[in-house]
Amino acid sequence: MHNSHMIKRELYMAVWRELAAAKSMVFLTGPRQTGKTTLAEAIGQDFANRVYFNWDFPESKALLTGQPTFFEQVKRKDPSIPLVVFDEIHKYKDWKNYLKGIYDKFHREYRFLVSGSGRLDIYQRGGDSLAGRYHLFHLWPFTLAELGGRRRTMDAFLKDPLSTSADREKETRQIWDNLCEFSGFPEPYLSGKETAWRRWSNSYTRQLIREDIRDLAGLQAVDTVETLYALLPGRVGSLLSLNTLATDLRVSYNTVKAWMDTFERFFLIFRVEPWTHQIRRAIQKEKKLYLFNLPLVQDPGARFENAVALELFRAVSNWNDLGLGPFSLHYVRNKEKQEVDFLLARARVPILLVEAKLSDEHPSTALIKFQQALSVPAVQVTAQSGGYKIIRNGHERILVTPVWQWASTLP
Repeated sequence: MHNSHMIKRELYMAVWRELAAAKSMVFLTGPRQTGKTTLAEAIGQDFANRVYFNWDFPESKALLTGQPTFFEQVKRKDPSIPLVVFDEIHKYKDWKNYLKGIYDKFHREYRFLVSGSGRLDIYQRGGDSLAGRYHLFHLWPFTLAELGGRRRTMDAFLKDPLSTSADREKETRQIWDNLCEFSGFPEPYLSGKETAWRRWSNSYTRQLIREDIRDLAGLQAVDTVETLYALLPGRVGSLLSLNTLATDLRVSYNTVKAWMDTFERFFLIFRVEPWTHQIRRAIQKEKKLYLFNLPLVQDPGARFENAVALELFRAVSNWNDLGLGPFSLHYVRNKEKQEVDFLLARARVPILLVEAKLSDEHPSTALIKFQQALSVPAVQVTAQSGGYKIIRNGHERILVTPVWQWASTLP
C-alpha cells in the first residue's frame, strides 16, 4: 500500500494556495481524521516563519487565554510573512470574536489557517461576525481522482465530460477496489487491511457521536442516535423517508430531522436533492443519502453507487471552494420511479447525467429518457473491465465505461 508520506495532498495544497493568495485568513474543514493537521503541517512547509496552535493542547490554551496575541512572539528566520495555524480553535467558546479581532488587526502582517472538523461550516449560515474575512475549503477522504494521478483541468472536463482514459488501467482499478474496501480515510486506507478498517470504523463512529456530537450538539439520547446511524447504511441509494425512520426509532419526525442535520454537519453523511426542472412528474422532496465511511454499506450495488457519489461530491465541493461554481449534485426521478443516480448542474443548469450500474453495459432506459428531456451528455459507469463504448441517443451521446477509467480524470 501507499505510504502516507508519499501521498502529498497536492489537490488540496493547490486549493489552499489559490485561496490564500486572495484572503489572509483561510478556514479548513472536513470530516474528522481526514488529515487536516497533516495538511496544515505541509502548508506550513511553505513558510519560513510559522506558529502552530492547537486548542486541545493545555499549554496552547493557557497561552491564548493569557496572551491573546501570543503569535507576535514568534522568532523569525527572515522578513517573510509568518503563518499562524489555529487548530481546533472552534472549541473555544468565544472563537469567532477572537478571530475577528485578530483578523482586523493583523491581516496584513500574517497569514492565518484555521482548521477544525464539523463546526466551522455552520457559521456560513448568516449572522456571521466573520463574514467577508475568510475563505473556506474542505479536506475530504481520499478519492480515486486524487490518488489516480490523471485529473484533467476544469476546462477540459467541461468541454468534453465524456472523455475517459484507459492508461494505467490496472493501477486505477486497484485504487478503486481499495477505496471500496477500506474507505478513503487515510488511516484504514493506508493500512490496506479489513481488520484495521473495522477497528478504526468502530472507534471513529463511537468517538464522533459520543464526544464531538454529544458535546457540541448537546445530545441526550446518545443510544438512539447511535441506532439511527446504524440504520443508515441499509438506506443508502434509496429515497430517504424521515417519517419511516422516526417510526422505527419511536421518536418525532423533527427529532430525526435534527439528528440527520447534525450527522451532515459533522460529515458522517451527505445528502443529494432531487432535480425538478424540465422533468415531467418529477418527485420534489426526498433526498438520497450517502456515507463517507463507505465500507459500512453492505449491499454491493448501493456501495458502488455510494463510491461514485463520493467522487462526484468531492469534485463539486472543490469546484465550489475554488469559486468556479456554483456547482451542485442532484439525482433525477419521476413519479413512475424512473431514476438516474446523479445529475451535475452549474448555476442551476444541468451539465451531465451519471448513472452507476455495477454490471450493466447497456444504458438504462431512464438514462436514455432523461437525457432526451435535458439534452446533456451522459455517462454510465460500471465495475466491469474492458474498454468503454459511446452510444448515440438522438443528438446526444452516452459513454459506458469502467468507473475507474472515467472517475480518475475528474478535475
